[in-house]
Amino acid sequence: MDRVTHRRPGAALLGTVAVLLAGTLAGCTATAAPGDGPPGESQDSGFLSAPVSPFADDWAITGLEPGLRAALHAAAEDAAADGVELVVTSGRRSAAYQRELLDNAIRVYGSEEEARRWVSTPELSRHVTGEAVDIGYTDGADWMVRNGARYGLCQTYANEMWHFELVVEPGEVCPTARPDASAG
Repeated sequence: MDRVTHRRPGAALLGTVAVLLAGTLAGCTATAAPGDGPPGESQDSGFLSAPVSPFADDWAITGLEPGLRAALHAAAEDAAADGVELVVTSGRRSAAYQRELLDNAIRVYGSEEEARRWVSTPELSRHVTGEAVDIGYTDGADWMVRNGARYGLCQTYANEMWHFELVVEPGEVCPTARPDASAG
């Protein structure tokens, strides 16, 4: 039986931009802080060297707020039943790691104003509080955009199809996404 998938126009382009952005920012890291490393070794930073299962035993996942983690688990199980694998490309982050991501983005984009469209400050980042998760691959993020509200998970930034937060009660309608991370 052939599986038919429906994609929003531009989803592949957004996915490509996400991969390029993540690769660019990751490639800018000049030094690793203590604890930065492969999954399982990120207990004090949240750094993930590769996408992980939403069920991984890694602080980037286990450090998420319990409600977000439970919603993520339920969504991952249902996505798998639909033939879509959800992976986490970023979860809970330390403030120091968030600062490093922002500093790298400033170097890449040339100004803090432009960098803030893609990376929040440690003081404002919902990743630092364990209240945000980034979902990959493109088909997984697309599945979440279309189905996340069933679990209370909403895409909160229009320019980041991969970024989700627990914003509404399960089944409610998600609010309109803010333009980008600089919107708060």
